[in-house]
Amino acid sequence: MLRPAADGPSVIACNSCRHSGDAREDGEGVRGGARLAGLLRDLADSEPVYARIAVEEMPCLFACKDFCTVHIRAPGKLGYVLGRFAPDEAAARAILDYAVHHTASAEGRVAYADWPDGVKGHFLVRVPPPGFVAA
Repeated sequence: MLRPAADGPSVIACNSCRHSGDAREDGEGVRGGARLAGLLRDLADSEPVYARIAVEEMPCLFACKDFCTVHIRAPGKLGYVLGRFAPDEAAARAILDYAVHHTASAEGRVAYADWPDGVKGHFLVRVPPPGFVAA
């Protein structure tokens, strides 16, 4: 069930997420999570600012009511699960922009002033790294 993943900063997209609260797939039969994962990968592969961020995907992050979810993580830092995104390029860019700030931070805390507008209101869970809790 588990497979090796990047050991550095990454965005993990749920590729089985619904397209929206009302639809499982888009008009082309593609799940929203798969569409968002593809957009994240395309941006990460084409724009040097995102080069340090690995984009990975997996089925089901168990946040089904909060469709199009991602987990932003990096070693030794707080991680975050975000959801309720539209599977579009604007959301993918906001997620990756936040991941860049997260990667540059000391412990995974990004100042609110540095949050891209596209991630505000999308945070679901804060996850401490192994061996730590937030103070």
